Amino acid sequence: MRRVIQKNCIYSKQKIIFFFVTAAFFSFIPSFIYAEHTFEDEIDKNIEKKQADINKKLSEPENKEEFNDDFDDDFDEFEDEFEENTDLKVFDPLSGYNRLMTVCNDKLYFWAFKPVAKGYSFVVPEPGRVAVNRCFRNIMFPVRLTNNLLQLKFKNAGIETLRFGINTTIGILGFGDPAQSRLKLKPCPEDFGQTLGRYGIGSGFHIVLPFFGPSNLRDAIGKIPDHFLNPVNYIEEGYAVMGINVYNGFNSISLHIGEYESLQKGAVDFYILLRDAYEQNRIMKIKE
Repeated sequence: MRRVIQKNCIYSKQKIIFFFVTAAFFSFIPSFIYAEHTFEDEIDKNIEKKQADINKKLSEPENKEEFNDDFDDDFDEFEDEFEENTDLKVFDPLSGYNRLMTVCNDKLYFWAFKPVAKGYSFVVPEPGRVAVNRCFRNIMFPVRLTNNLLQLKFKNAGIETLRFGINTTIGILGFGDPAQSRLKLKPCPEDFGQTLGRYGIGSGFHIVLPFFGPSNLRDAIGKIPDHFLNPVNYIEEGYAVMGINVYNGFNSISLHIGEYESLQKGAVDFYILLRDAYEQNRIMKIKE
């Protein structure tokens, strides 16, 4: 009898650990698939702007010597802007592992996540998927509220509270977003990783997590309190928690198919691009 009870306890503990890890992973599946494009877009804009200026000068140069001087000035100016945007030193002692995990996540996206998300998007029209995404965003209100308060952003915390009240009632459980569409109350997203950064906690070493994608030590630790602030994770049935978080992940991916692919185009070193874009994006969010 004792052995049976011990086996049941061990099995229960294994189930709890499995549900916690799986739910945590899948609740953030899409978060790094489309957040890394900021850095690349900024570089592309600089390139297009400078190329347009150079083409204009090529069409009507006053003389060769003057054109060469202007070209050198333009090139130096662009170089300065590029260096300003890419002057980012990332502590990356796990680069070997990180590159391997980037490849694994990439294959997982193309072989599993993307096909399922495309099939789902074929069945469910975009307006429905957008409404579902709004609903899940509304549910995550405690995460945004808590971290805004911890960062002493009381105005943003007030906006988030108003948004939650309006969208839950008038927006019918958050499927609509009248707070933004009618009252122009934009969301104020904050997470615990940003909160730690706000108080001077460094990012630590860069790490690529399974399912998550690019991260760092600070942000990876920050996911733990955010997990406990997610109301979905308090549903008693573990299978339901896992199913809801997986569904949320695939719904989000279905709304951003193509963005990850466009990021890969023309990348000399895709891992470095993802790494630097992620770190730069987090720095910008912490400063906001």
